Order: sequence, then C-alpha cells, then structure tokens
Amino acid sequence: MDIDRIRKKLTGGFRPFIIRTSDGREYEVPHPEFVAVGRSDIAVVDKEGDINVLDALHIVALKTPKAQDGQAREAK
Repeated sequence: MDIDRIRKKLTGGFRPFIIRTSDGREYEVPHPEFVAVGRSDIAVVDKEGDINVLDALHIVALKTPKAQDGQAREAK
C-alpha cells in the first residue's frame, strides 16, 4: 500500500478507519494518535496498548468501520 494514502487519512478531517493486512488481520485506528507512519512501516497501538508494526507491503486495504446501526459509513 502507498504510505502517502495512509498519511492523507490521518490529516485533514480525520475519520476512524481499519487497516487490513495480507493475513486477514485488522487494526482499528480510532484516532490519529494511535498510529505512527514511517518510510516503509506503520505502527498501530491496539485496544490492549500493544504496538503492532506493520510492513506497508502487507497492508491490502483501508476500510471504514460500520456505524452502530449496521450501515457502513460513507468513505471519502
């Protein structure tokens, strides 16, 4: 995945999103402070406070979490 695409999601009107990796794991990003973007890696802090370092080559999708009523939120 292009790291600049992730940087754009973190700035200018942030909305929570989920990072999906090639092995099917998903990492929630509820706020920009939960992620750090390097040159080729992304670090995501999970709900337990653990830091997960992801290689950008293994990030296959960025998705918008579903709203509480079950409807998908509009992605920008």
